[in-house]
Amino acid sequence: MGLGDKISNKAKEATGKAKEKIGDATDNERLQAEGAADQAVAKAKQAAEHLKDAAKDVTGR
Repeated sequence: MGLGDKISNKAKEATGKAKEKIGDATDNERLQAEGAADQAVAKAKQAAEHLKDAAKDVTGR
């Protein structure tokens, strides 16, 4: 996983958390859902990249 990808995924996750908290504070269900979705996408990308890194470590490629 490149450093740029790691930063991008963490930023997306942080943005999602902020959206969700703002949605909670304002009772905005759409913003809550959008924030949760952003977090889920970021975490899925992070998991895929971790698997890719692990495979690279095992195979040496």
